[in-house]
Amino acid sequence: MSNDFDTIIVGGGLVGAALACGIAAKSWPVFARGLRETTGIDIGLQQNGGYDFCLTADEWDARSEEMRLVRRHTRGEFEYEMLDNADLRARIPQVSPEVLGASYSRHDGHVNPLLLLHALHRRMQALGCRYYPNRRVAAISHEPGVFSVSAGGDRLRAARVVLSAGLDNQRLAHELGMHVPVAPLRGQLLITERVENFLPCATLQLRQTREGSLQIGDSHEDVGLDESTTLEVITRLAARAVRIFPQLSGLRLQRAWAALRVMTPDGIPIYHASEQCPGAFAVSCHSGVTLAPLHAGAVADWISGDQPHPLIAEFSAQRFDISNT
Repeated sequence: MSNDFDTIIVGGGLVGAALACGIAAKSWPVFARGLRETTGIDIGLQQNGGYDFCLTADEWDARSEEMRLVRRHTRGEFEYEMLDNADLRARIPQVSPEVLGASYSRHDGHVNPLLLLHALHRRMQALGCRYYPNRRVAAISHEPGVFSVSAGGDRLRAARVVLSAGLDNQRLAHELGMHVPVAPLRGQLLITERVENFLPCATLQLRQTREGSLQIGDSHEDVGLDESTTLEVITRLAARAVRIFPQLSGLRLQRAWAALRVMTPDGIPIYHASEQCPGAFAVSCHSGVTLAPLHAGAVADWISGDQPHPLIAEFSAQRFDISNT
């Protein structure tokens, strides 16, 4: 029996959709322009830098060390500045005198994640991908040259299978001889009413959409699979935003929600190929938005075997194998 597909991608979120598109893009501007030209959707890319505000000396020291390490790991290619309050307010006058300072990197930016997902799905279906929504994968089996995926009453066959199913990657990877350790980390997000645009760049604590709404949230909560919101965290997030920008004190919140991040033990993505079941791959990461161009480019090329990237091996899940340490 012949295979139904060349490749089955388990997971249709930002990671899976980007992999399905497989556009060879080296940067966000190229990636965003390609999506706009092929789908007609402007995903709202703003890549004019970003800030992480520090309210205390401890936060300043921790952020300084984190940025220093990123610069070292990128061999000096990552550029950043640590700004005191005076320098920060010269750039963003609305910042409170209470803010000690902030880190700034010109590499940062943001997009509208809903429009990004919409554009990726429109693009992948235009490329001939078939999408099967709302079907949980019950099992995956492997024989030489073929994978069989059982989902929602269907049984699909392909020469390759790629796991990009978020937290479910751990369960599915086990069936294909891979150890992919991922765990949930809850984050809560607040959305405000629309106000006149005043925030020129993305920040870690809050950002402003083109339409004027503010997105507030940087909580990290180890609560298992609990996706509920809590008054305690909502209050803390709102209070911190007001400490940074006092003019927000009278702003009305429109809605709040929580979601689970997909976290690896070291916070770094996992790109892993199964040795036991050749043709099976696992892709796990926290930031499907940030890494979308990479997933549609270098990672997709690695999976297809067209252009193996020399650094992919460093992201293998084998780094968590104690026998290798």
